[in-house]
Amino acid sequence: MEQTHKVTMLGTGLIGMFYTMTLHGQRSRDRVHVVYSRTEERAKDFAAEWDIPKSTTNLAEAINDSETDVVVIGLPNDLHEEAVAMAAEAGKAILCTKPLGRNAAEAKRMLDTVENAGVFHGYLEDLVYPPKTLKSLESVKNGAIGQVLWVRSRETHPGPHSDWFWDIEQAGGGAIVDMGCHCIEIIRNFIGKDIKPLEVMCWADTLVHPVEAEDHGIALIKFENGAMGQFEVGWAFRGGMDIRDEVSGTEGTIWLNHWLRTGMEMFTSGGQGGYVAEKAETDTGWLFPVGDEVGELGYRDMFVDILNALDNGTEPMETFYDGYVVNAIIDACYKSAKSKQWEPVELEDWRGATGVEKIGVTAVEVDGGYTLVKEERMPDGRLKQIIRDKESGAITERITDGA
Repeated sequence: MEQTHKVTMLGTGLIGMFYTMTLHGQRSRDRVHVVYSRTEERAKDFAAEWDIPKSTTNLAEAINDSETDVVVIGLPNDLHEEAVAMAAEAGKAILCTKPLGRNAAEAKRMLDTVENAGVFHGYLEDLVYPPKTLKSLESVKNGAIGQVLWVRSRETHPGPHSDWFWDIEQAGGGAIVDMGCHCIEIIRNFIGKDIKPLEVMCWADTLVHPVEAEDHGIALIKFENGAMGQFEVGWAFRGGMDIRDEVSGTEGTIWLNHWLRTGMEMFTSGGQGGYVAEKAETDTGWLFPVGDEVGELGYRDMFVDILNALDNGTEPMETFYDGYVVNAIIDACYKSAKSKQWEPVELEDWRGATGVEKIGVTAVEVDGGYTLVKEERMPDGRLKQIIRDKESGAITERITDGA
């Protein structure tokens, strides 16, 4: 049943802007009714820009407003837990930006808070919602690429837009907690969120910026069924923002490029004197403008899914539980980066499958007691087979037909 929601928006930074732009532009019946900012000038300016009736610098006042039923949290990471507790006490539906917490313990407390209060909760992980990603997930679900073996996700750009991202205490980390959270949830969606992540090997370092937080990170995530996830994140990529995913399966492959190659390329020697796209570094030369940023980044489908779930009394695609699992994987990444060893993913609350079978395909038997390892059509037209003797284990090759 369609409903109309009045929203309390907590935060007036870039993410608050994207969220408000999306809410006012898509379903349109849902509106931001109250906006909170930590500075009065910014609160008033944001409210005027987006035609929001009320603005305040009082967090409790914003959350407890009697006319709103949904609270959207777009605040720095260290403020999430307080906002979640206040919104849950007020009985509001709660949507929280990524990452849910600065660590798994913080995320678990927030998960417990919303579940104990019995309030609706959605995890605003936009990068599992771009149309290309949703179509790819549907293809994987329908078996188009067979069993998923390996998922690689990459997000890099020149660095965050606000000061708190660079502060390890406020953010909880650097590039890994900032962007690795996106990559991890993309990986989980393709491999299957019911497949348990077991352990992590991670490298992280601060190579460019004069801060304590890492500005680069690479990690491998091993899942119970044998599938592997890999992410690469960095705050020193030059040339804009690079968001790409690759999914490898037993029967196919998917490549996704979300930002630098979205179908529009433009060269200008004079420049256009303004905003090109998020994290774009120049307005001259070869440019890659994005026609619909909120669509390409998944915000539109994200809010439609979550608010429709709220209307229908169902669970959205992403909940606080997903945010908790992501934080647990990130914790393992930071441990591994320090120990330089594989580290277990510690999940005190696992709700997925257990004892899953390892990925495998049925062996194809060929003539004479052999199993087929691989076959390939050669340049001269002949079909070559690599075969394995079932008794001795010896591997040989043979030609099965001619040109």
